[in-house]
Amino acid sequence: MYSPEEFDEAKTKVLKYIIYKRRTENEVKIKFQNCIEENMLQDIIEYLKQTNYINDEEYIQKATNNFKILKNLSLTELKYKLLGKGLDISLIENYFYTNKEELIEYEIKSAMNIIIKKKKDMDELQIKNFLLKKGYKNDNINIAFERSNN
Repeated sequence: MYSPEEFDEAKTKVLKYIIYKRRTENEVKIKFQNCIEENMLQDIIEYLKQTNYINDEEYIQKATNNFKILKNLSLTELKYKLLGKGLDISLIENYFYTNKEELIEYEIKSAMNIIIKKKKDMDELQIKNFLLKKGYKNDNINIAFERSNN
């Protein structure tokens, strides 16, 4: 077991790491697995989840919003970026299901941005193949082409 002082000291370290930039539960585990005893780290993570310093569902929402503002990604690429943070696939799937309409619209707009950029260098078939390789859904690509031609 560990003392309350040890717990507070370790908790402060973890809090500094989280406050600097929002982190997932998995990122915290990986960062501190070798320097904080496993049971204590698990207790710290539970405490931080209860106090809402670690909230993977909220993290998915905020990260998705940031990606939508900064990047043109397919929903597949977006999902892989979130998985890369060590987030639970069921949380990601649930978020995608709950926000399906908004995310489909984002993918269409994202595809349109790429179509507009690539039009001067590539023909329509090359652009379609490029988008398909990046994980865009065929239906969304077709809608994006229709909208970008209007």
